[in-house]
Amino acid sequence: MMEDDPINFQQVMKSSNSHKWIEAMNEEYKSMQDNKVWELVPLPVSTKPIGCKWIFKTKRDSNGNVERYKARLVAKGFTQKEGIDFNETFSPVSTKDSFRIIMALVAHYDIELHQMDVKTAFLNGDIDETIYMVCTRPDIAYIVGMLGRYLSNPGMDHWRAAKRVMRYLQRTKEYMFTYRRLDQLEFIGYSDSDFAGCQDSRRSTSGYIYLLAGGAISWRSAKQTLVTSSTMEAEFVACYEASNQGIWLRNFVTGLRVLDGIERPLKIFCDNKSAVLYSNNNRSSTKSKYIDIKFLVVKEKVQSGQISIKHIGTNSMIADPLTKGLPPKVFHEHTAHMGVVSFEDIQI
Repeated sequence: MMEDDPINFQQVMKSSNSHKWIEAMNEEYKSMQDNKVWELVPLPVSTKPIGCKWIFKTKRDSNGNVERYKARLVAKGFTQKEGIDFNETFSPVSTKDSFRIIMALVAHYDIELHQMDVKTAFLNGDIDETIYMVCTRPDIAYIVGMLGRYLSNPGMDHWRAAKRVMRYLQRTKEYMFTYRRLDQLEFIGYSDSDFAGCQDSRRSTSGYIYLLAGGAISWRSAKQTLVTSSTMEAEFVACYEASNQGIWLRNFVTGLRVLDGIERPLKIFCDNKSAVLYSNNNRSSTKSKYIDIKFLVVKEKVQSGQISIKHIGTNSMIADPLTKGLPPKVFHEHTAHMGVVSFEDIQI
């Protein structure tokens, strides 16, 4: 039987693995001493001390086997009050878009990549804040976003849908991202949107995905911030969000200074002919005259040669799984084009 992680020192001492937890605590304490995390001083007058707490976690591999026992000593930051105990809060948040870009470049150029681990890495850098990493999967991005809209008042239907997602994750736990060498290295973006898909707010859901070296490096599925009056407007808003991310991706790769083969302009495919036509000319119509002015930056990016919005058939729209539910066959075809395949398929 798998033993639960202890939540305090008393449970550590009662655990069958107490000696391993004690070793983990000593290792954490030694790391803090070596890195001079604190300095013992007398408590100044009218100063409120902050308590600390041990957090215990069993680290396991993909098969559920124990890799190591980890103990962290953390401050009870929740006991502080903003404006009294501190005046500024900041926590850097990192996504894995940049990491996936590096992996795609490694696959394309057949570079040898060395992976390493640093114990108590947060103690060796200059950043004092906790760093949160965001890790998602494009094949479940849409349904996770949909379920997230009902967290404040979930019902049985939402619970059943969540269980289906968990069953899907169990079946696809061997799936992974794949990248490969291509004749031409370029970013390819796909932008899509449904229309008034939210039954409560009647807002549409935007979705985009970017591929590099045959695999997904960046994607998003999110409800739009405004109610659109037509499918063309909804698709155009989606193109705006996709273009912003695409420009950031290009700038990131440019900053690496390791390649100059990224094509200009950046290609973004859209399956709505009206949105594509509107993006590529200065004409206005009854459907477009009410579009918020901030979204018109898409037309400016097209005219300046930063991006190129092209039409693609609905059957070839890889971003479809990010905006709507699809039949299983079509869904798996699109996810395969994203580079999400099972380990067994890699071996063949």
